[in-house]
Parts: sequence; structure tokens; C-alpha cells
Amino acid sequence: MRKFASFFKLERIFLIIMFEKETYIRRREELKRLVGSGLVLLFGNNEAPANYPANGYAPFRQDSSFLYYFGQHRDTLVGVIDVDNNQEMLIGDDIDIEDIVWMGFVPSVSDLAAQVGVNKTAPMKELQAIIKKAQDEKRQIHFLPPYRHDTKIIIMDLLGIHPSKQKESASLPLIKAVVKMRATKEPQEIEAIERACDVGYAMHTTAQLLIKPGVTERFIGGQVDGIARSLAQGVSFATIFSQHGEIMHGNPSDAPLEAGRLALCDAGCELDDYCSDNTRTMPVSGKFSQKQLEIYSIVEQCHDYVLQVAKPGVKYADVHFAVCRLMTDKLKELGLMKGDTEEAVRAGAHAMFLPHGLGHMMGMDVHDMEGLGQIYVGFDEETHPNLEQFGTNCLRMGRKLEEGFVVTDEPGIYFIPHLIDLWREEGHCKEFLNFDLLETYKDFGGIRIEDDLLITKDGCRFLGSKRIPYHPAELEDFMNKN
Repeated sequence: MRKFASFFKLERIFLIIMFEKETYIRRREELKRLVGSGLVLLFGNNEAPANYPANGYAPFRQDSSFLYYFGQHRDTLVGVIDVDNNQEMLIGDDIDIEDIVWMGFVPSVSDLAAQVGVNKTAPMKELQAIIKKAQDEKRQIHFLPPYRHDTKIIIMDLLGIHPSKQKESASLPLIKAVVKMRATKEPQEIEAIERACDVGYAMHTTAQLLIKPGVTERFIGGQVDGIARSLAQGVSFATIFSQHGEIMHGNPSDAPLEAGRLALCDAGCELDDYCSDNTRTMPVSGKFSQKQLEIYSIVEQCHDYVLQVAKPGVKYADVHFAVCRLMTDKLKELGLMKGDTEEAVRAGAHAMFLPHGLGHMMGMDVHDMEGLGQIYVGFDEETHPNLEQFGTNCLRMGRKLEEGFVVTDEPGIYFIPHLIDLWREEGHCKEFLNFDLLETYKDFGGIRIEDDLLITKDGCRFLGSKRIPYHPAELEDFMNKN
């Protein structure tokens, strides 16, 4: 059985599924064991004004780590875990009648605490005294790297640490403990991601059916966002929909879709606090040209190849470079690359076409836990980031895979005119690249295919009960069915 808690803002009331309170009790117990000692502060988020105080960004989004351990979606809360004394507390002020008039009834802080198995609460004004007592006792105060400026100001007021120093002052034991716990998804978390992926299916298939010459990028992007808002909490990141697929984060413009071009849609939703993230690339005319199909088929093969090689014990960096070698081999067959494949990949020549990593962790955040420090999330004692080589420096996930990890599988091939010009002028990797042929692809755009991958006991599988069409014939048939 799952428990339901009402999301408290009146203008966006809906039901958020919480896990049973035993889940949060168990998680906090494990966190105490991993951290070992000290006082843990987990800051929930505050409302964020968009353009004046009463007009906040909607919907409200709680901090993911606070949600993971305390499960509540109300703003202006702080979770306190006293590891040494085995005590837990939810800090926050009850909502008064003025707020209730505008926002509707909100349970008391003590009621919210009881829902997640916390038996002690206090108003916000007492937090300073709680922290001072721990400081007087020379105990370590643990907090995670803050990413919102209001939280940074609160930390400065409470701990006297300037915002410019807070990232380096954040607790490494707490960061490592949270990453260890959140990286491995529980069965109920996987179920939540599956539900989000099913909404992702509706988002992407809606886009595929709407794509026609003359329809604007903004219209289709808005329809995709509308599905996420109608069937889920909203999008998990700003929707990317563009005919300029070579721009990694191309937001929808007012440009009408043009016959003969490709449209790339990278979109996901957040449902029950967990995310989906998929990408599909479609021919605006409903049918790939031969040139488009040649490149698309390479990306398709790279995408599917990951299913064969990703499994527990394998480094995702090794999966990434296995995909890069496959891509290089296939681009050599088209004449776009040349020379020895191993040497080309070692030199980073493939980054002309794939300037990003194969994927990233995904869960409560679409780039899961990225704010805690990518070196802790995506790498481990055996695998370290290469920050020097173009393309490889954007590898977000390189560590050894474990059962229960959820990662994205998102190879792509992009033709970026300015990058082609720069490398040609510099002679960079000229022994591996056919610049004359590359010139003829400058108006091509880009292709990416992305799905969400669960690492299982013996291998891996894609998440979601339905696969968004992406095999060329299947995709063309789907787009032209109405």
C-alpha cells in the first residue's frame, strides 16, 4: 500500500505518492550508520519568486535529498538528524490562517513529521540553538552543497560560512553516504521511474504524430510540456525540441518545421518524485532521406549495442568508449573518418561527432545527484574524470556499474559547423577526419536516441512498459499512421 499526501498549494493541488513511513525510517537509520557521528542538516527548498514575491515558480519543487529522507513536499522545512544521540527532528513553522485562506489547509509540522516516522519537531527559530549546542560540543555539522541562493544565505546565518566557501565546506562523509544510498534504486523507486517513463512515452509519441512541415517548434514543445503537466508533476527538465539537433540544448523556437530536415525531441517528466528522460530524432517529412538514414542507423546501432555490454562490474566509461569505437568504425565506412580506430578514439577524434558522454545517473533528479559533485556521483576509486580532452571532459558517468543503478543511454552524432571550421583551421585530428566530406554535412543537424537503462543482476534493460518508436521503419510508419 502507498500513502497519499496532498500537495499543499491550492493553485496546483494534486496527489503525490509517498512511500510508507518505514521507508524513510530505514533510510535515516542507514544514513546515520554511514555518516557515523555529528549533526546532519538536510535543507528543504523554499518558494522561489519568478518576478515578484507572490508569483512563485510553479510547481514547487522540493530538494531531492530532503525528499529521500523526509518525504515531505512542503516548503521551508529542515530535517535534522543527530547521529550521536540517535535523534531526528523536523524543523519548520506551522502555516497560519492568512496562508490557509490563500493556499488551503496544510497539516501541522508535527503531523508531517509523524507521516514519515519522526517524533520530534521544533519551530524554525530553534534551529540556531540546536546548531550552537552541537558546535559547543565540538561536533561536526554536516550539510550538502547548496545550489539555491536563499539556502546559501540561511547556511551563512546559521554557520557563519560565506556562500563562496560553502561548496568546499560541505560534508564529504554526508555526500558519499547520500550518493551510495540514492545511486542504488529500491524496487519501489524503479516502479516510480517506470511510471514516469510511461508518461514519457505519451510525450514523445504525441510529438511524433504532430510533426509536419509548417508546424512550429514551439507548438510541439508546448504540447509535449502539456502532456507532462496533465499526466505527471511536470517536466523533469526544460524540453528540447529543435531542427538544430546539433545544438545540445536547443529550446523550441518560433521557427516552422521544414520539409527535409530532422527534428530532435529530448524530453522527460517527473512523476511521484522520479524522472524520465528520452530523446528521439524524427524526419520532418515523415521519411528519412538516404543521407539521414545512414547517420541515423549508426546512432541506432550504438544505442542498441549498450544493451549487450552494460552490466554489473563493467565501468560505464568502458561502455562509452566501446560505443565510440563502434561509431568510428561505421563513420569510416561512410568516409567521414579514417585511420586506425583505436588511435582515433584515443586522440578524441570521435568527439567531432559525439562531444558528450554516453549517459548519466537518473532518479529523483534527471541528472541524479549532480549537485552533490559529479566526481562523487559518476566516478569512483578506479575511475577518474579526464578533464583535458574535448568530449571526454563531458563524461558524466564513468564508474563501475552496480545492480539497481539507473543510467541513460544516449549516443548521438552531430554536425556542428563552428566545430568543423575550428578543427579544420587548427588541423586537429586531421589524420582521422575527412574535412572535405564534413563540409557537405554542415546543414545536416544532429541525431540522438536516448532511453533509460536499469542495471539488473546479469545485465540491463530499458525502463518503461512501452518503447517509443525509434527503429527507422517503425518510426516512419508511426509518424504516417494518421
